Amino acid sequence: MTRRRVRKKDKRKQQDIARERIEILFGLADNAALKGEMDLADSYVELARKIGMKFNVRISREYKRKFCKYCYHYLMPGKTSRSRINSREKRVEVECFHCKRKMFFPYVREVKEKRGKKMEVQRCTT
Repeated sequence: MTRRRVRKKDKRKQQDIARERIEILFGLADNAALKGEMDLADSYVELARKIGMKFNVRISREYKRKFCKYCYHYLMPGKTSRSRINSREKRVEVECFHCKRKMFFPYVREVKEKRGKKMEVQRCTT
């Protein structure tokens, strides 16, 4: 049995398709969660993760924050998770109701980007 080598162009094309599919699956997970079908949302997240692992595609920061990194359940603030802002340590704390674990996401980068944009606007007006 011979194994076919995948060219770089083909691999890149597969990864682009995988990224697109991951975006679609997270959109479907959002819609399912809004309808109250949390099991379906969890299965969409699981599929998206498997596609990412199979084609070696990173899941973006935006999507990583939508599921628990311990039990992989879809997180919907108020229903399946609790979000708090810890301004002393400059991070967002998200607690999953399924596994009762906490995840921490820093928001210093977002604050710096916002501050940088604000400074640019002030420079342009003066």
